[in-house]
Amino acid sequence: MADENLLKTPLYDLHVEAGGKMVPFAGYSMPVQYPLGIMKEHLHTRDKAGLFDVSHMGQAYVRSVDGSDPAKVLEEIMPSALAVLKPGKMRYTLLLNDNGGIEDDLMVTRTFDPEGSLYIVVNAACKEKDYGILEERFAGRLALEPLEDHALLALQGPKAEDVLAELDPRVRDMVFMEGTMVTLEGVVCWVARCGYTGEDGFEISVPKEEAPALAARLLKSDDVEWIGLGARDSLRLESGLCLSGHDFNDETSPVEASLNFALGKKRREEGDFIGGERILKELAEGTSKRLVGILPSGRAPAREGVEIADMGGNVIGKVTSGGFGPTVGGPVAMGYVPSELAEAGTDIQLIVRGKMLAAKVAQTPFIEQRYKRKKVS
Repeated sequence: MADENLLKTPLYDLHVEAGGKMVPFAGYSMPVQYPLGIMKEHLHTRDKAGLFDVSHMGQAYVRSVDGSDPAKVLEEIMPSALAVLKPGKMRYTLLLNDNGGIEDDLMVTRTFDPEGSLYIVVNAACKEKDYGILEERFAGRLALEPLEDHALLALQGPKAEDVLAELDPRVRDMVFMEGTMVTLEGVVCWVARCGYTGEDGFEISVPKEEAPALAARLLKSDDVEWIGLGARDSLRLESGLCLSGHDFNDETSPVEASLNFALGKKRREEGDFIGGERILKELAEGTSKRLVGILPSGRAPAREGVEIADMGGNVIGKVTSGGFGPTVGGPVAMGYVPSELAEAGTDIQLIVRGKMLAAKVAQTPFIEQRYKRKKVS
């Protein structure tokens, strides 16, 4: 897509002023890195707080048309327990197709309105497809209202709470996977305690005309730096978090993608969602392949598409995400291998530029996830 046809987020001018290197991404012109560089942006997020522009992602409300619970309706094509969500509670889930393949992953939150409407956030590259699926499948039952007049910021890292609490101290009371309305710099925003870096942090949905001022205010803190797509990818990879379209696609099942945690316990028992027959069968009998973490033995990173071989040199799979992990201090990757080779510690090989490089199957996440969870008494 030619640059002049790329969309711009409400924060585009701020990125350019900050020296962001703008690249095409999901139809938008987005910053891949800033003068600090990907390595330092990554480490800054792990040490303090990184600010991400994720306004290109899709935000929408899902409301009932016929008086039914919209969460119960969505459970027809999403395998997580959504109907049990209380107001302000959110859940990571998957949008499935008839064959049990994953069309996309997304976040679903119950709002506080009396009708029990939902707020969803979907991936930028999939939002038109996702919206089309929801509108076609649930016509006359649910109404989808894309939130086109709002930007989305993510503030991630161990200092995120302190920085945001300067604007509204009520955010300290929130725990992982909770959302609520708060007032930041005089602007009412939807704030959720979540993110995709493995760090504690928040996502902030803000009216787009107010977004530049809010971002500038957050950046006044010495603890906050802009973070681009490059570090965003290395942060989520170290955290073992899947990237839609790379680590899974519409042919991949949740079991193959090692996303069993997204399958609600009761929903697993009942299998009352599309693709349930395949998924329940795979849960019971296993799959021929599994997504695993991979630790290359040397310093050379194994990028997406690198072939994986067994110790006999036979090609057995491909890397789906890979690169250097700044916090790990070495290369990390994820990819598919036969299920019988999916146990952590299994020796494998990576074919990088024609050479066989030693590697091991590894557990994910590669780093400790530091979400602020509710204490269990």
